[in-house]
Amino acid sequence: MNRIRCYLVALGICLLSVAGLRAVVADPGGFPGIYEKDTPVLKQSGGREEGAEDAAEAGEKEAEKTPADNPDIRVLLLSTGYQNEAHPLVSVSSGAGLVLESGTGQEEIPAGQVLDIRPDDARFAGGVIRLRARDGGDLTVHSIERGCGQPSYQGTLELRPTAEGVILINELPVESYLCRVLPSEMPASYELEALKAQAVCARSYAYRQMESFGYPEYEAHVNDSTDYQVYGNSAAQETSNRAVEETAGQVLCFQGQIVTAYYYSTSCGRTTSLEAWGTPPDAQNQYLQSVEVGDGAGDYEKDLPWYRWEAKIPVQTLSDLAGLNLRQDLGMLTKVEVTKRGPGDVALEVTFTGEKGSAAVQTENKIRRAFGGSGYEIIRQDGTSAASGSLLPSAFFTVEKSGDTFVIRGGGYGHGIGMSQNGANEMAKKGKSCQEILQLFYPGTEIISN
Repeated sequence: MNRIRCYLVALGICLLSVAGLRAVVADPGGFPGIYEKDTPVLKQSGGREEGAEDAAEAGEKEAEKTPADNPDIRVLLLSTGYQNEAHPLVSVSSGAGLVLESGTGQEEIPAGQVLDIRPDDARFAGGVIRLRARDGGDLTVHSIERGCGQPSYQGTLELRPTAEGVILINELPVESYLCRVLPSEMPASYELEALKAQAVCARSYAYRQMESFGYPEYEAHVNDSTDYQVYGNSAAQETSNRAVEETAGQVLCFQGQIVTAYYYSTSCGRTTSLEAWGTPPDAQNQYLQSVEVGDGAGDYEKDLPWYRWEAKIPVQTLSDLAGLNLRQDLGMLTKVEVTKRGPGDVALEVTFTGEKGSAAVQTENKIRRAFGGSGYEIIRQDGTSAASGSLLPSAFFTVEKSGDTFVIRGGGYGHGIGMSQNGANEMAKKGKSCQEILQLFYPGTEIISN
């Protein structure tokens, strides 16, 4: 019955997308409450080399399915640096030539010619502008910079004028979308079974988002940043395309429902549950529970740089950061302690005590953000260092005061809920299959083909 129910859910989502009947979400554009999360993009050794993959190796081969099994997803493309929804200028070209459609008619743009569209373009008088490449080719957006340079997209680009600028939406089949999500979220050089696990997670996540519009005002399901899944930051790659193709249509289900398959970079040897985001366990979220990421030989990631890390923060520096991040003047800090822990030993509450008062911070993301800012370094277990950022690497840590320094010792990189991408890769190196990887990180789930 669960298989049938999950199949019907997946089919229902497909039909909704094909028919264009979308519901409206209450909280567009983010993950409030239980979805509070940090960046899901995999950082390898403190920051992957963006664009390092050879885009030429990808060719133009992307996953193909029948339209009924491959619904369209609508992705809001943000500006360079993912800073804004609107663009002052949109510049597009295609090596195959462009076809422009608007309420004022249709026109063709020669191959290779760059088309510039601003908010006051006369063609907006007829409504939205839609661009597609002749012969199903790619559309290159020259007015956006991503890790791969100027990104290219399949499908259709829809342009809408607003007072702030041009809204740019990419509408394309979800399987083609995944071909540019996978290399943006996990290095294409990773093991095939790990890439396949990532593909199933990313597809499940996408299907859940396609149940409604994250941006109802633009009829867009998601954007292309870490608010959802990173899309188009790296060009499609042959190995990640293969992972999408070999898992085509496969989603992860729990008790008959497609799951929201959260993932992150590196574990500390254990994962945690949604309690880290303030959500108590219930019958529907039991697939997100704390598990051991290892076997009889030890933790799978024990030799990786981010498995363990340490930060020594001067008292003055942390006092300043805490004041800024907590928006409360606590004075010079005298004590910082983890006052509550959750599954996997994750910090659920940290109390900052200073000469002028104290403040308690709850939930994984807010705790990590409380320590965020510049002024100190994170030393990984291999001796390499990374500059401190807006978030502490993870909420799996201890803290103690030693003289005029707070010493934080932690492990892992990311929120710790769901699948560790590096853990998945290490499992694949040991011969574990996509299914075995997913069953470890999402206990009780099963892979269903829609």
